Amino acid sequence: MALMVRRLVQLYAGLALYGLGIALQVASGLGNDPWDVFHQGLSRRFGLSIGAWIIIAGALVMLLWIPLRQKPGLGTISNVVLVGAFADLFLFLLPDPDATAVRWAFLISAILIGGFATGLYIGAGFGAGPRDGLMTGLAARGHSIRVVRTGIEFTVFATGWLLGGTAGIGTLLYAVAIGPLAHVFIPRLRVAPAGEALPQPRPVPSPACRPAGGADQGSAASVVSTERKSSGSTSVSPS
Repeated sequence: MALMVRRLVQLYAGLALYGLGIALQVASGLGNDPWDVFHQGLSRRFGLSIGAWIIIAGALVMLLWIPLRQKPGLGTISNVVLVGAFADLFLFLLPDPDATAVRWAFLISAILIGGFATGLYIGAGFGAGPRDGLMTGLAARGHSIRVVRTGIEFTVFATGWLLGGTAGIGTLLYAVAIGPLAHVFIPRLRVAPAGEALPQPRPVPSPACRPAGGADQGSAASVVSTERKSSGSTSVSPS
């Protein structure tokens, strides 16, 4: 019971912090991560909030799980509903960062919080986020995780940029930093069932060999393997 309570607390803390990270990066105005370039572009072109588009896009991506025979977990459903809601909440609460130094502080905090939140969410072991469930589902059919992830994120980034989403130095910094941060936090925050050893971190490949906007392939493979053993589902990152 205590372990389950800890996992639930960790799951929802991770989702809340992930929403905070999104809000900080969007508020910085220095460039969003690829998916939030897409969400912001949709918001600017068609109305509704960024958080609302995060929810809508997550739900639509989940529909693509059906032909891939992916099974959502509690974390998947919670991700779809709550990350966008928390992002909108924190965007409403955060002050407007006028000074350049404050904008950079927002951006750096966003990336660090995003990496930590990824570790919390994945470590709770309640299933993949909708976007990464799509990635792992495609990868399970013989495609490279690296190629699939890069292709998906390049597509949403380019579409979001054409729709008016904000891209910039923050987009690049997020792409370079989130893999190493996830590599550090995921194994340290994973809640292992009784009697199961925690996975040991693997060496992190150079940024040039890492897929943009997510955990590196070694970390992804490790998490997918351990999550299949513990809960029958896969998870790579909170989105």
